[in-house]
Amino acid sequence: MQSLERFSRYRPHALALLRIITALLFIEHGTMKLFGFPAGGDGNLPPLLMVVACLEVFGGALIAIGLFTRPVAFLLSGEMAFAYFMGHAPKAFYPAVNQGEAAILFCFIFLISSSPAAARGRSTQPARPDVDRGGRVEGRLCSLFL
Repeated sequence: MQSLERFSRYRPHALALLRIITALLFIEHGTMKLFGFPAGGDGNLPPLLMVVACLEVFGGALIAIGLFTRPVAFLLSGEMAFAYFMGHAPKAFYPAVNQGEAAILFCFIFLISSSPAAARGRSTQPARPDVDRGGRVEGRLCSLFL
């Protein structure tokens, strides 16, 4: 176990890489719906799918650059849960059969990304490391979207 602890210093970098790659893949789904790029539709979408495609492109872009990551990730997690239960689950029970694996993975990756611990890159540290035991803020301003 000691040998694995030395890799813990790379955890924030690994989580950032996961966030960026997930966001880029998510943007790709939106561009397929809106523009037919790299493959897919012609852009003639019903209103609900137009909203979904815009959320995928713009929400994915915000996640990729790290702007408002927690609230956007929470919104996109809900979108993917909705997409799974509306579009995939009625087809079959098993995700491998109903082709809902990507929706499930996006949903849970975004849900984890929306948690305060994931945003800071740690799971065992307190959620507010800048507040001492007496409740006083130490030295730096607290950010709502960290």
